[in-house]
Amino acid sequence: MLEASHPAIQNDPHALLAAQLKTKRKKRRRLTDLLAYAVLIVIALIMLYPFYWTFITSIEPTGNIYEAKILPQSVGIRNYAEMWKGTTVPFWRLILNSVIICTLGVSLTVTLATLAAYPLAKMRFPGRDLIFYAILALMVLPNESGLIVNYITTIKLGLLQQTNPILDAIRQYMAVVLPGLASIVGLFLLRQAYLTIPLELIEAARIDGGSELTIWRRIMLPLAAPTIAAFAILEFVAYWNSFLWARIMLPDKNMLPLSAGLLELSGTFSTNSRAVMAGAVITIIPILIVFAFGQKYFMKGLEGAVKG
Repeated sequence: MLEASHPAIQNDPHALLAAQLKTKRKKRRRLTDLLAYAVLIVIALIMLYPFYWTFITSIEPTGNIYEAKILPQSVGIRNYAEMWKGTTVPFWRLILNSVIICTLGVSLTVTLATLAAYPLAKMRFPGRDLIFYAILALMVLPNESGLIVNYITTIKLGLLQQTNPILDAIRQYMAVVLPGLASIVGLFLLRQAYLTIPLELIEAARIDGGSELTIWRRIMLPLAAPTIAAFAILEFVAYWNSFLWARIMLPDKNMLPLSAGLLELSGTFSTNSRAVMAGAVITIIPILIVFAFGQKYFMKGLEGAVKG
């Protein structure tokens, strides 16, 4: 690359002007990048500090928990021991409930979304696009608007009946999962991913005698796997962090998921905020692990869905 100090450039005024402009452009770009990184670092620190404050509060045996600090005054694991013992609900039971709810919720929600998106993307029938846009229009409604309807529906289905301990547990798990099974976001993402799949592959499979279910299972699912993985990660986070609906619906506190059950660590007549902070740290860890191992599929899946 020729610089402005090069003899050939100094003898040519036009080349000298071009080199100077290029140098100024480089300096301006570097300054812009530096400012952008500085702003991003500040935003990252602002967003990460609440998590950091939660962590240092969880390892402090004593002190003022409402005081902003950079380093803990002392370090200990007493809060984690008290968290594991629990008070009204054992902590291990909260984790078990969250695992069961996430397993049921993610598997059923992803299955329904992948099935429902197929006809809206690759089948032709009257009103297909109208149905899709009508479903998308429901996204403007807040989740809280359906609480009363979902509550009445859950009661009418008998999911909160108390007859048998095992059946009661299954029904209460389903009461938490059922309202979120029809995911509009998942339907949109998967339909967009299906649209990128060439129609020739589907037509060839139909000519060979493949049923629509076979085409969906052997062609659509493998080719849309990154988007399915990204949607599964989103649903895992949603079910793992389920709070409001679980607190409203579940009559048995022993059936609460982890996020909703953290308040039970406080006890009935006393508040152990440090144990709650320790529980919050444990709650965040599975989400970080899932994103760490699924980041590549998550980004690839969302990118494919947006392009579609």
